[in-house]
Amino acid sequence: MESIFDQQVKKWHLLFNESDPEASRTVAELSSALRIAPVTAKLLYLRGYRTVEAANRFFHLEEAEPHDPFLLRDMRLAVERLSLAVERGERIAVYGDYDADGVTSTSLLFLYLSEYGADVDYYIPSRSKEGYGLSKAAIDTLREKGVSLMVTVDTGVTAVEEIAYASSVGIDTIVTDHHECRPKLPKAFAVVNPHRADDNYPFKELAGVGVAFKLVCAMETEKCRREGKSVYEGISRLCNDYADLIAIGTIADVMPVTDENRLFVAKGLAVMEARPRLGLNALIDAASANRGRPRKLTSTYIGFVIAPRMNAAGRMAEASETVKLLLSDNKATANDYAERLCELNAERQSEENRIAEEAYRKIEAMPAEERRNVLVIDSDSWNQGVIGIVSSRVTERYGLPSILITYDGLEDDVGKGSGRSVKGLNLVEALTACGDLLIRYGGHELAAGLSVRRRDVAALRRRLNEYADEHFSEEARVCQIDADCELSVREMTIRLAEEIAMFEPFGSGNVAPKFVLRDARVTAIRPMGGGKHVRLQVEKDGLSVPAVWFGKAVSELPFTEGELADFLFEINVNEYNGVFSLQMLLRDAVPAASDREKFLAEKKRYEEIEAGGCFSTEERLFPDRSDVALVYQFLRRETRNGHTGFWAHRLLGALARDNGNPFPYAKMRIVLRVLRELKLCDYTEPITDYLVFDFCERPEKTDLEQSSVLCRFRSQLQPKPL
Repeated sequence: MESIFDQQVKKWHLLFNESDPEASRTVAELSSALRIAPVTAKLLYLRGYRTVEAANRFFHLEEAEPHDPFLLRDMRLAVERLSLAVERGERIAVYGDYDADGVTSTSLLFLYLSEYGADVDYYIPSRSKEGYGLSKAAIDTLREKGVSLMVTVDTGVTAVEEIAYASSVGIDTIVTDHHECRPKLPKAFAVVNPHRADDNYPFKELAGVGVAFKLVCAMETEKCRREGKSVYEGISRLCNDYADLIAIGTIADVMPVTDENRLFVAKGLAVMEARPRLGLNALIDAASANRGRPRKLTSTYIGFVIAPRMNAAGRMAEASETVKLLLSDNKATANDYAERLCELNAERQSEENRIAEEAYRKIEAMPAEERRNVLVIDSDSWNQGVIGIVSSRVTERYGLPSILITYDGLEDDVGKGSGRSVKGLNLVEALTACGDLLIRYGGHELAAGLSVRRRDVAALRRRLNEYADEHFSEEARVCQIDADCELSVREMTIRLAEEIAMFEPFGSGNVAPKFVLRDARVTAIRPMGGGKHVRLQVEKDGLSVPAVWFGKAVSELPFTEGELADFLFEINVNEYNGVFSLQMLLRDAVPAASDREKFLAEKKRYEEIEAGGCFSTEERLFPDRSDVALVYQFLRRETRNGHTGFWAHRLLGALARDNGNPFPYAKMRIVLRVLRELKLCDYTEPITDYLVFDFCERPEKTDLEQSSVLCRFRSQLQPKPL
C-alpha cells in the first residue's frame, strides 16, 4: 500500500552555506564589529542584514515606517461616511468575527468610536448558530436596533448578497477586511482591503485588526486636521492606546511580522509589559496560575498561551465573552471573564484531542486514491469551533492540505468545513474551482472555511484531488523545514539566547531561529505536564543540555533512551526559582542517520520475506514463544498506561531494551501478524511507520502452533548449513 508519507517527504533544509567564502567573510565582519557571536551574525546574514548599519536599523526597528492609511482604496469614502454618522448621531454597529483577530478588531474600533462620541454597539455572530460572516438574520437584528451604518472588521469582503440585503433595508456598510477578494466585490459604501486588485497599498499583509487600525488612524488624522492639532501626536496616542490589541490580532492570525506589522507587534508587546489593559492583565494572570507569570511577554507567549484562550470563547461558547474581557474596566469582572476563558480553553483542548484521534483513524482507513493530495473528512459529532485547529494538526502530521467538515447540530444536512493548506496549493483557488459544489467559502491561501451539502462531499473530495493533480507540484509535496544552521552543544549559551532575543518579535516572516544538532545521544526521557509533553537530556562531545518537546508524548518519540538522534530546535532560557538555564525547544527529531539507514534496511528485508523470500536461521528473524510473549506483554503494559500508538523505530528500541538484545524489524512484524491472527491485538497497517493498536485481553493460554502465519513463515525458513 502506498504511503502518504512516501509522497510527503519531510526534509530539513540548512539555510546557511558553510562552504560559501563570501558569506563566511561577511559573518566574521559582523561578529567582530557588533561584538556578537558568529551564530548571531549568521542569523543576520540569512535575514538580509549584511552591514553594520542594516543590522542596527533592524535591531532598532528602523527598517520600516507606518504607511499612510489613505493609500488604502476607499479609505477616504469610509472616513467621510463614518464621520457623517458620528456627526448625525446615527446608530453604528461594528460587525466582527469570532476569532482573536476579529474580537481585537471589534474591541479596537468600538473603543475608538465610543471615545469619538459615536452611538456605537458591536455584533459578533455565534459560530455554532449563525456560522461565519454576515447573515440576513443578523442584519435584521441590527435593523430592529435602529442601526443605519454597519462597519465590518475582519470579515465582509465576500458577503455580496448580505450587503446588498443590508442596503435594501436601509443599512449602509463599510467593509474593512484582509481576506482574499473575489472578482466581484460587495456593493458597500466603501470596501477597505489591501488585497483588492485595484489597491496600491504598499504592504498587503495586515491582519484584520491592522486594517481596522488604519481606519482609526485615518479618522484621527482628519479629526486632528479639523481641530488644528498635531497629526503625529494623535497617531502616537492611538498607538499607545491600541497597540496591544493590534499585536494580539496580528500574532493570532499568523500574519507576517515584517514591515509595519513588526512595528505594531513590538509596540504592542512593550505596552503590555509596561501598562497592560485590565482584561489582558487578568487573562495573563489566569493563564499563569499553574505555570507562573512569564519573565517577559513575547510573541510566542501571546501566540501559544493568550491567543488560544481568546479564541476559545468563539469556539466553545460566544466570542462576545472575549470582547467583554477586553472592554472591562472592573477588576473583579475582568478576573471572572479571564477564568471563564481558561476553562473554555481546557474544554477546547479536550475536544480537540478527541477529534484529532478520530480524524487520524478516518484518514488511515481511507483508500489511497482519496487521500493522495487533499484530505477531506467529515463527521456528525465534531465541534464546529474546533475543526479548524484540528485541520492544522492533520496538515502538519501528514504534510497535505486538509478539510474537516461537521454536520453537528446543523440543519438541512449542510456541513460546515474548515481547511488548512501547505505552500504550493492555494486553498481558496482550489475551492473556487469547486465552487459549484459549495454553498459558500472564503479565506486565505493557507486557510479557508466553507459550507457544503452532505451529498456533495464525496464529489468535493474527488475534485479537489483532481485539481491538486494539476496544481500541486512534486516540489511542493516535499515537506521542508528550514533551519538556519547547525549548532554545537558548546555554542548553546545564555549569551547566545540573549542575542537571539534582539531579533524579536518573532512570527510569520520573522520566525524564531532554528538549529540542527546531529548524532547526539538521548540520555534521559521523562514525561511532563501529565504526559502531554516530554523532557529529554541530550549529550554530545562530553556536554549535556536539557530539551523539551511540547505536545509530544513519550510514546510518540521515534527513539528511546541511549539511542543517537538528530534534532531540529530553537533555544530558550528557562527560569526556575530565580535560576536561569538554557534548554532546547524541539520542533522535530529523528533517529540519527546511521540508525535510520539500519531501520530502512531491516524494513526492506521484511518486505522481501513477506513477499515470499527465504531467510536463514542465522538471521534470527523467526520468533519463538518468548519473542511473542515479550511483544504481547509490552503492548498490554503500554495499553493499560493509555498508550496505543508507537513509531515502529521506537517500538523496536523498547523491545530491545526489554529483551536485552536487538529486536529485528522483521521479527516484530511477524509477531504482530501472529497476535492479530490469534485475536490478541489488532493494529493499523503502518503506512506511516506509526502503528496504532487495539489490544485484546485474553486470560486463557494460546497455542502458537495454531498460527497459520507462523507455519507460513516457517516454511520460508532455511536451516543453518552443516
